Amino acid sequence: MSARKSLGLLDLVLFNTVAIVGLRWVALAGHSGPSSLTLWLLAALAFFIPQGLCVMTLSSALPKDGGLYVWIREAFGERQGFIAGWLYWASNILYFPTLCLSTVVFALYIFNDQFVALENSHVFAAGASLILLGVALGCNIAGTGTGRWLQNLGGLAQWLPSLVLIGVGLVALVADGSATPMPAASLVPTFSNLDTIIFFSQICFAFAGLELAPVLAGEIREPRRTIPRALLISGFVIAGIYLFNTLALMWALPAEKISIIAGVNQAIAQAGAAHGMPWLGPPVALLMTLAGIGALGAWLIGSARLLFVGGMDRLLPPALARVHPRWNTPYVALLVQGGLATVFILAATQGASVRTAYLIMVDATAILNFIVYLYLFASALKLRARIGRMPEAIAIPGGVAGSLVSNGLGFVATLGAIVLALVPPSDTGDKWDFFLKVIGGAAGFIVAGLALYWLAKRRAMRT
Repeated sequence: MSARKSLGLLDLVLFNTVAIVGLRWVALAGHSGPSSLTLWLLAALAFFIPQGLCVMTLSSALPKDGGLYVWIREAFGERQGFIAGWLYWASNILYFPTLCLSTVVFALYIFNDQFVALENSHVFAAGASLILLGVALGCNIAGTGTGRWLQNLGGLAQWLPSLVLIGVGLVALVADGSATPMPAASLVPTFSNLDTIIFFSQICFAFAGLELAPVLAGEIREPRRTIPRALLISGFVIAGIYLFNTLALMWALPAEKISIIAGVNQAIAQAGAAHGMPWLGPPVALLMTLAGIGALGAWLIGSARLLFVGGMDRLLPPALARVHPRWNTPYVALLVQGGLATVFILAATQGASVRTAYLIMVDATAILNFIVYLYLFASALKLRARIGRMPEAIAIPGGVAGSLVSNGLGFVATLGAIVLALVPPSDTGDKWDFFLKVIGGAAGFIVAGLALYWLAKRRAMRT
């Protein structure tokens, strides 16, 4: 596929922002109380910054289409590269339902509270999610030149709700004081509390995604120069949005009354109405919906590229490497991905409450994603001597010692996050059922990846 170099610095900053920032994570953090502010900072230090440095180094040394698949293959060989790429793709397939579910809930608030009761409707959740998936899929099949406008629109749409929430929070703080009491002691996480410990895993997952844009290296103008600059700018933006929006949300609403999905909509609608701004809710909900669609588009095109590269390498069916004759996009990979995402969206909205299904999918997604991060940090450590001999590569500050500390810290934090993601929340009804669904979903994809690789090698030996 001859890729069109259509993505520049602004495109990548917006791409990173819309792919990573999710105001649903702000809602989850606000619901967890003031200690979540400290957890954001801890997750940034232990996971987000090491992740950014790792991706910056690897992408500047090996700016190739396929990104993490290529980096891990270079470090540990074809089989491990395939397994990591497969798990990353699988984590995205499980991520699509959670992203769709949260986005359609945001959309309900476009009509104030007229349809809020549909938040727990399986029929609405499934139908509306499939419509969103179809829109994002169609835009990306039409090409990154078209699809990037969806991501750019989503990135821009992410800013206004964030700014409005901060404004509403400040108004509520000045008028009535903080709705959530925040004495100094409340900022200290209670690590003896199970939910606090589990929440740290979700906070780390909220920061995941800086490795997505380099997967599209073939479509980025001057990738060695553009990707690191975009990582630096978007890193500050993402961390700032999460921290300040969580604070503003707790100024506007008591923590215990914040919805874990639609808390931002709640705050803007209720606090806005209480302070003479009842018109704020619908336009902000519309922007949040657009941001969700943009994020869906970003993850669709990024993960489909892994299927495409797998097809090119004959480790997956070669049909996945076909490109559209008009738009020059991996349309078969996108359509296969869209079909599988449809199956998981329907599965996620059956047999359990929307909230429980949402949490199960989040945890299973996080585990698969974190396994890939273990590969990433290990790859940076394995390749550090080779990268050190590349004048074009951007080295982690501190030389070999800096690389060991940063990637080692990221590896340990990621390993801990995997363990925590396996623990069911305290308010889950059947904890064993929750645990088995999470671990079963993750293990099933690992086994499937190993089986696919074995079949590919058998097929290669026969031919």
